[in-house]
Amino acid sequence: MYTIGRLARRAHIKADSVRFYERQGLVVPATKTPAGYRLYTDAALRRLVFIRHAQRCGLTLAEIGKLLRLHETAPAARRGVYRLAAEKKREIDKTIATLRAMSDALSSFIPTANDDAETDLSGTDESPLLLALEARLLEQDTDQQNHARRVVPLRPERASLYR
Repeated sequence: MYTIGRLARRAHIKADSVRFYERQGLVVPATKTPAGYRLYTDAALRRLVFIRHAQRCGLTLAEIGKLLRLHETAPAARRGVYRLAAEKKREIDKTIATLRAMSDALSSFIPTANDDAETDLSGTDESPLLLALEARLLEQDTDQQNHARRVVPLRPERASLYR
């Protein structure tokens, strides 16, 4: 069992954040001592780590709450939570693709140890970084279009749905 301060240190957040998440219903103390101190379990620590990670990935606290309460949700209402999860996954995948494109552009822009770091760029009208990013994004779009063409419907009678 953890006190609020110890739990906060283990989760690398402030105790006030734990209290805030508690007020939001995202984390609950397992018990309280006779003196009124909140005590938390490892499950609370796992929740806090998940909350921090999910926030960094762009989820709101409301969305995080829905995901955390999925097992408490009635089966009929779970579809909405699953749709939310699928939508967030698509957003994260797009962000990853954007970050990869920028990383690739930066990699192609940064001179390697064998290159001459004093390369003359004065003859170009545009930044080599912009050109590298544009090339990577065009490559990415072409890859996505080729992938979309390869998608084969499971049933021929539904082929029109995929065009």
